[in-house]
Amino acid sequence: MTTCEYRPGLEGVPATQSSISYVDGQTGILEYRGIGIEEIAQQSSFLETAYLLIWGGLPTQQELEAFEHEVQYHRRLKYRIRDMMKCFPESGHPMDALQACAAALGLFHSRRELDDPTYVQAAVVRLLAKIPTMVAAFKMMRKGNDPVQPRDDLGYAANFLYMLNEQNPDPLEARIFDVCLILHAEHTINASTFSAMVTASTLTDPYAVIASAVGTLAGPLHGGANEAVIDMLQEIGSIENVRPYVEARIVNREKIMGFGHRVYKVKDPRARVLQGLAEQLFDKVGRDAYYDIALELEQVIEEKLGHKGIYPNVDFYSGLVYRKLGIPTDLFTPIFAIARVAGWLAHWKEQIGKNRIFRPTQIYEGPHNQAYLPLEKRLQLWDKS
Repeated sequence: MTTCEYRPGLEGVPATQSSISYVDGQTGILEYRGIGIEEIAQQSSFLETAYLLIWGGLPTQQELEAFEHEVQYHRRLKYRIRDMMKCFPESGHPMDALQACAAALGLFHSRRELDDPTYVQAAVVRLLAKIPTMVAAFKMMRKGNDPVQPRDDLGYAANFLYMLNEQNPDPLEARIFDVCLILHAEHTINASTFSAMVTASTLTDPYAVIASAVGTLAGPLHGGANEAVIDMLQEIGSIENVRPYVEARIVNREKIMGFGHRVYKVKDPRARVLQGLAEQLFDKVGRDAYYDIALELEQVIEEKLGHKGIYPNVDFYSGLVYRKLGIPTDLFTPIFAIARVAGWLAHWKEQIGKNRIFRPTQIYEGPHNQAYLPLEKRLQLWDKS
């Protein structure tokens, strides 16, 4: 009998062959379709990056303008989705609201013609266009306010920032936010992307695929970590408390949020870019008090844990940037989702192009040949009193 090696979390087990992105965790390299993330972040826009990831190459000027126009045209939500959102509890987490809305979108576009390029194109455009509107609308509606309508004269990032508070965003802030979206757009086969691929392999509609991925991203060990970083910095409170905090966490074998990665054994290249963005933003609007704590935290952890390959990941600096942009903490993970829709859709498109439904195996550890005991003969396993 052939035996299988069990690897918790499927660590290191190839799940697919892909040409979408590449990571070298030993040297800190991340590429989208072969282009280094630093170069893309410096020269591209989020929608151009999304086009690159999903369609496999950089667009021409005409292709990019047509793509941007399509996304812009489809930003608005159907009133029935807005009405549904009015019924969500005010205390509900925005990720739960987003998952429900993404799934509901499929009710309005339930045709599943996955071999039709027109259907695929329309689904890509709708999801890229409407997910940001859903996030911004819930932010306003949970406080009893009407959602802010999208503006056709604003770019992708600037429009989202505008919908959050109905104020014109500063061009530098809009550009920084756009780069943040680029950095979060794709990262090979992480948990949410694998969830999207498994769902896609059943040949369900792409809206269910994205809803599945959103639900997976919501966990604190994945997308939710950026919220936890801000909570951690608040808990530390001052530079003087950093070293005692780190030492206590190490002694108790507790995770330090924003540090360590299953792939990277050096500083996450996205964290390097994000740190540069944070400094640009602080130079313009003032230094964030938590940034000094973050710098000290990085230094102490490198001293204590650098030999184990534990360095800042993408979550460590993203929350600081979002906080300075005036974005509520519980929207950090939905913003991650806004960006990662591009990667999820790229993997969805790649999956259905060479589809085979996922059906992993297991290593059974239970008993065999057990007798069925009639109800009256079973031992009482708990005290009813």
